[in-house]
Amino acid sequence: MITSQFDAVIPMLCVALAGLVVLLAEAFRDRGEKMPIGGLAIIGLLGALVTSAPWPSSLTTLFGGNPSLWDRNATSFGVVTADNFSLFVVCVIAVTGIITVIFSSQTIERDGLPAGEYYAILLFSIFGMMLMAQANDLLLIFLALETMSIGVYVLTGIRRDNAAGTEAAFKYFLLGAFASSFFLYGIAFLYGVTRSTHLEAISSSIAAQSMSGNPLILLGVGLLIVGFAFKIAAVPFHMWSPDAYEGAPAVVTGFMSTGVKAAAVAAFVRVFLNALGPMVADWAPVLALIAAATMILGTVVGVAQTSLKRMLAYSSIAHGGYMLTALVAGSGAGGETGKAAILFYLAAYSLTNLGAFGVIALLGTRERANDDLRDYAGLWHSHPGLATLMTFFLLSLGGFPPTAGFIAKWYVFSAAIGSDYYGLAIIGVLSSVVSVFFYLRIVVMMYMTERDARPVPAQISRIAMAGLVLSLIGILYLGVLPAKLIAFAQASISTIF
Repeated sequence: MITSQFDAVIPMLCVALAGLVVLLAEAFRDRGEKMPIGGLAIIGLLGALVTSAPWPSSLTTLFGGNPSLWDRNATSFGVVTADNFSLFVVCVIAVTGIITVIFSSQTIERDGLPAGEYYAILLFSIFGMMLMAQANDLLLIFLALETMSIGVYVLTGIRRDNAAGTEAAFKYFLLGAFASSFFLYGIAFLYGVTRSTHLEAISSSIAAQSMSGNPLILLGVGLLIVGFAFKIAAVPFHMWSPDAYEGAPAVVTGFMSTGVKAAAVAAFVRVFLNALGPMVADWAPVLALIAAATMILGTVVGVAQTSLKRMLAYSSIAHGGYMLTALVAGSGAGGETGKAAILFYLAAYSLTNLGAFGVIALLGTRERANDDLRDYAGLWHSHPGLATLMTFFLLSLGGFPPTAGFIAKWYVFSAAIGSDYYGLAIIGVLSSVVSVFFYLRIVVMMYMTERDARPVPAQISRIAMAGLVLSLIGILYLGVLPAKLIAFAQASISTIF
């Protein structure tokens, strides 16, 4: 139970302090000295997880001021919100960070990455993600977005001797800066009309003055959609993701495809379903169109890929479309199921996709990434444990029972039907069926194809294998006993409406 307003930021403080401690440890570490820097990162993330798990029974806001001086329309003035919704997302991000750190130990040692810099940047990016989930003001969301993004840009190109990684980071940075400018201009237009950047004040102003048809409001909303759609890699703002996912280290790619998406979707939900709720008739059709295009393109183009990382990049695009479908369904009449489906999908997808990229990261060597489909031929004979784990992760991505992916997709499509978005539900089901082809193609390669002479690691870190097993336990638990997390999701999403 949160007992004071400053308790609400303890999860973020745990992560930020862990990042500072990691920097100090790296500064005092002698060359060649081994130090458990990853353990320090895990301690900070566990602290964030533990302090955010006892959810409050009521809304807590903080870091405000005098409404008459700052925002005459604000009724809940705090710019940081600690409600069940934000803390649910914080828990998802913390678990994502812990599993990423576990997978990173072998990658850092193998590729000779600077451990202190890597873990510090990772932690500061996670801090930005958590702040983005708890922000209740558009300007603070923008600052959190940039804090998260700058760290991810650096992690994408952290292998400085890798030309593909450097190119990917440069593309990601340029396109990300371009998208951020759209987002900032959207904030400016909304502020110009409503005279506020506080989400609740914006909602009250739009509802009180019936501004839904105002051209400046519509332009501002459109620019915000561009900024958010870029971060979740929604069509047509997805062009950065295949190159960035392929060029970054596999463990970073897994972190990007889950943590970044979770934070962006959380802010997307809070801004559009809360602040822009009075304009739902204006933006819901646009997001429905984007969701449909995202599911179709992500699935169709993914079928043609031969690189596993690029294939999972397009898979991630398609899954972004499923999350947008849940968001649109949550905006309709009787959309409570869709609102809760967003959070459940985030948790299920994060565990599944992290596990899949974790396998790719562990199978890579210093000489080659081993991320081509042919590299998985006969994997069952050389690494049966990894082949088994990868099979479950792929089945969950494809939506097979009894995995979390099946429950998550069923939940989203049920919400779409319940809100009368039958077209989105049909497109989602068909795209999910088509995606089964490229997921099962990898399974066939692992079990039914002879392996060629490509090198694979002789040994896999036990700690990393433990991380994969934890991910597997999570997706099987959510696939068999999802009721408790669904109830948590429903209780969490209700606190922002």
